[in-house]
Amino acid sequence: MTENTSPQPVKFNFSYKFTWGLAALGTSLISGIYGGLLTIFYQDYLGLDAKWIGIAATIYALWNAFNDPLFGYITDSTRSKHGRRIPYMRFTAPFLALTFILVWFAPPQSGQQALFWWMLITMLLYDTFYTIIGLVYSALLPEVTESDAQRNDLQISSSLFGMLGTLLGFLIPDMVRPKTAGDSFVPLYIAMIAVGVVGMLLILITSFKVKERPEFTVVDDPLPIMEAIKFTFTSKSFIVLVAENFMSILMSSLLLGSIFYLADYVLRWPAIQLLACLFVPLIIGIPLTSLFRKRLGVVAAQQVLLVLAGVSLVAIAIVPPFLIPVCIALAGLGLAGPQTLTNILFAQVADEDEIRSGVRREGAFFGVNALITKPAQSIAIWIIPFILDQSNFVTRASQMGETFLNQPPEAILGIKIFSGVIPGLACLLGALLLVWYPLKKDYLTQVQEEVLRMHQEKRDALEKHLSSIQQENA
Repeated sequence: MTENTSPQPVKFNFSYKFTWGLAALGTSLISGIYGGLLTIFYQDYLGLDAKWIGIAATIYALWNAFNDPLFGYITDSTRSKHGRRIPYMRFTAPFLALTFILVWFAPPQSGQQALFWWMLITMLLYDTFYTIIGLVYSALLPEVTESDAQRNDLQISSSLFGMLGTLLGFLIPDMVRPKTAGDSFVPLYIAMIAVGVVGMLLILITSFKVKERPEFTVVDDPLPIMEAIKFTFTSKSFIVLVAENFMSILMSSLLLGSIFYLADYVLRWPAIQLLACLFVPLIIGIPLTSLFRKRLGVVAAQQVLLVLAGVSLVAIAIVPPFLIPVCIALAGLGLAGPQTLTNILFAQVADEDEIRSGVRREGAFFGVNALITKPAQSIAIWIIPFILDQSNFVTRASQMGETFLNQPPEAILGIKIFSGVIPGLACLLGALLLVWYPLKKDYLTQVQEEVLRMHQEKRDALEKHLSSIQQENA
């Protein structure tokens, strides 16, 4: 029997960390284009009214309220020879690629209702498959790791690849989106097909490299649904963290959705320059989170970086235009925290819950987290066109495809509000909420030591189970 007096966390080599990040590159390439281009594509290019976008965003939020916790519970309860998570990631990837591609094939000039239905149906289908893959990928992190350091290493890989995908998600559409009234949508269509296929292949590579830990499939017994709900919603750590994460997702969704507006109408820069101001500091900041974590702990490091991002974003509304890129750069550095440390905090929550419930239930936490936080994405989709509509923004569609650079002052102010003030305040509120997060210092150490002991017991139980099967088959 394996010695269990001083169990140690599992460790991973460079090849494993590299392959782990490929799925993040695939999903973020797809989601980066989706988040950055969706609103401007349907409102500014196709001329869909803000009210229709708002209705689609509301229905989208309601659908998210149903599918995320459902898939979280299903994956936690799945028992197959390939594991609880990997089969869903592997077999859903082609459908994610297909539905992502369809989002951009809305028939131009087909009328408001036709555009609305195309946007709504493709959004719902896309989000269903993205939810499944994103949920199981997130749930795998705390399942295959056992320490903050190992989780930080894998999350740094995931975040760096994710940032590359998100950056390409802005650069690719900026290169192929129509710039003048006579430009064709065909380059955009071709690029979206290529992105969907490449994203799918990257996800599949990770799904064949990463192996789940069989003790959680064989030894753990799934909780009944009502008991699972009780354990989830009675976790103070989870409730505080998910409230903070709501603010982070609202902030990032607004910021990503506003980049083209800031570049085109406020700064009148090529979007690639503003993207560099955001992503270069962010990419630099991601590996630096390891230093922040070692010195401050995961929670305090997250708070410091959220405050840095929040103050910088709020400043966009009050500084002269030439300082806006500086604010964006400082915000990018601060955003390394939510990008890298949030999933480590969720892993801590799952560890604490395993002690309380006896089983690993990452899927439940990430599913309910999405239930509560994904509406932030819908709110962002609604806020941007609503503010633009109320501030007399002049769309390309109303100008026969030409960019109207001389926007009224109230439209410029509106862009600064949804790109700076609202996401900045969300960051600051998120940092404040973490004051009540209980997994800190001695209590966190106690939880982590107990989880290592439990995992050793489960490995021992798995060995006994496999030995008994071998003896029966002998």
